[in-house]
Amino acid sequence: MRLRDCHNFHDFRRLARRRLPGPIFDYIDGAADDEVTHRRNTASFERCDLVPNVLRGVEHIDMSVTVLGQKLAMPIYCSPTALQRLFHHTGERAVAAAAAKYGTMFGVSSLGTVSLEELRKAHDTPQVYQFYYHRDRSLNRAMMQRAKEAGVQVMMLTVDSITGGNRERDKRTGFSIPFRLTLAGMYQFGIKPAWGINYLTHERFKLPQLDQHVDMGSGALSISKYFTEMLDPSMNWDDVAEMVRLWNGQFCLKGVMSVADARRAVEIGCTGIVLSNHGGRQLDGSRAPFDQLAEIVDAVGDRIDVIMDGGIQRGTHVLKALSLGAKAVGVGRYYLYPLAAAGQAGVERALDLMRSELERGMKLMGCTAINQLSRENLRFR
Repeated sequence: MRLRDCHNFHDFRRLARRRLPGPIFDYIDGAADDEVTHRRNTASFERCDLVPNVLRGVEHIDMSVTVLGQKLAMPIYCSPTALQRLFHHTGERAVAAAAAKYGTMFGVSSLGTVSLEELRKAHDTPQVYQFYYHRDRSLNRAMMQRAKEAGVQVMMLTVDSITGGNRERDKRTGFSIPFRLTLAGMYQFGIKPAWGINYLTHERFKLPQLDQHVDMGSGALSISKYFTEMLDPSMNWDDVAEMVRLWNGQFCLKGVMSVADARRAVEIGCTGIVLSNHGGRQLDGSRAPFDQLAEIVDAVGDRIDVIMDGGIQRGTHVLKALSLGAKAVGVGRYYLYPLAAAGQAGVERALDLMRSELERGMKLMGCTAINQLSRENLRFR
């Protein structure tokens, strides 16, 4: 299979699986415990039907939205994800360039592999900085100040990851940074030598957002160890309220799932929330964001930008979320598989396919602008 033969999410996933060693593919593909929530995220869209209107004159389509103060050419953005240069040596550089080409927002993770300063200088498109709350409070303040000085427009605090999820696929292979592989994991790397050659012939892997605070050279800093030893499980609403005041700009909480928490986010001055269960990678058995969307929009949608991510594989999924009141939709695996398969060209193809699906879907729905989508266009089974 070649990139030009990829026409949907599943094609990209198959191509990524062919290229990546098993432990790295499983890190992208896997989720917590029995991976029930991971499957549920996409399945939730199947219980919702679109009800189109016809004869509405849909020659010209405007897919642009404004979310978190940022104007996007289409209502999806590339959510911040960790360790991207493990998947392809271009990593965040490829994602940022593709997002810029298609006029949308991208995110840089505190576990990202390219510095937020480099990406901010390279592209004028909206950039989100996603970070975690550390036990070291001075580190939290320093990370915020660094983002401010770099010119980042949106701060995004992940609040559903005060400890790592039980990702059993990673445990079986010994996936960690640096690698501490099991025999099964080593075998998987051995049968994909092209990845190893590519990895070794490009710049050294690093985490530039944390390189002054985490020693990558000694011991084995596993992803789970980072979550269990560096992040602060005592984080509470007062802590976050202080960060919102310090940032004094667009501040979004990622991982909100309840109405009570959404209302609290409004009270402390957040400008956005992302309904998310971390792609099913944290609490297995949790509810799908799409299933929570309507009640949270009803509760706070007139006071805060409500975004969602989780399970998005098609343009019609995006249209359903927008019809329920989401301002925009984030994607993760949707662009990580094509990144792994073909770098920037893969991400661009994925975004181009999504844009085409959205434009086609809007025309078939009888809508010429995003704000014309409403719950009248939906029926739930």
